[in-house]
Amino acid sequence: MSNPSRTDALLHGGIPVIAVASGKGGVGKTSVSTNLGAALAARGLRTMLLDADLGLANVDVMLGLNAGKNLAHVVRGEADLKDIVLTGPSGLMIAPGASGVKRMTELTAAEHAGVIGAFEDLADEIDVMIVDTGAGISDNVIVYARAAQEVVVVVVDEPASITDAYALIKVLHRDYDVNNFRILANRVQDAEHGQRLYTQLLTVIERFLSLTPEYMGFVPEDAYLKKAIRQQRLVVDAYPLSKSARAFKGLGEAVTKWRRPVGPSGYLEFFVEHHARASSGASATNTPVKSSATKPGIDVAHTHMSAATVN
Repeated sequence: MSNPSRTDALLHGGIPVIAVASGKGGVGKTSVSTNLGAALAARGLRTMLLDADLGLANVDVMLGLNAGKNLAHVVRGEADLKDIVLTGPSGLMIAPGASGVKRMTELTAAEHAGVIGAFEDLADEIDVMIVDTGAGISDNVIVYARAAQEVVVVVVDEPASITDAYALIKVLHRDYDVNNFRILANRVQDAEHGQRLYTQLLTVIERFLSLTPEYMGFVPEDAYLKKAIRQQRLVVDAYPLSKSARAFKGLGEAVTKWRRPVGPSGYLEFFVEHHARASSGASATNTPVKSSATKPGIDVAHTHMSAATVN
């Protein structure tokens, strides 16, 4: 008998490939990727987490897993993708990236295509894929953001995070025609705080980009989440009744109801085809998103940005 949760999710049109990104580091992006992935896996969905923070990957370390081989071995032709996949909490499948390998930050378009194309071999074994990208804007981030069907932008209530989240969305939208964004408010006090943070960012995005990203939801500040991180565990697994764990489970349920964009018949086919299409265009440039929060003319707290920043 099929799993009811999985069947329900598939009846809603399937699960898209989700790229999780952020304008700056230190906002909890990887914690969001891993806990959301485990929450989906716990619902019976065969969930793959790709650690695409190439060169500075840390998902395996966060979960206390021993990755004998990683994506660097796949790129060098020393291993197949199936050989490096680890199993995490709730059966979450993890394709570990490489840490401290500069070469992985300089992959060519063909090499990126090879990494993405390798997932075709596992298409029948995956229901949903989450891609944990790097922070800011680099070739790696652009590749996976353009190829995914949904880009979740993680933001916290700090001026630099808000400004850099806007800059990330601006570059991806204006320069690479990425439009499917969702905003996740992380480390907020409550639902009202999360909605306020979203509205603050949305006001600027709508004004200068004529774009309306959807609100994905929020994850509250939670001592249990910090405790789980120190223990190299996921909060949804270690402290399932904590408020942050409940939030991740709610986000997982919401994801199963997202509509699949019109295009190739399957999420993975979309991922591979969209990347092939994107890589045939102009190549991305390494343009790190730097905080503009301290520049004159910018008052992030009141969503007023200078023309130099928003245009």
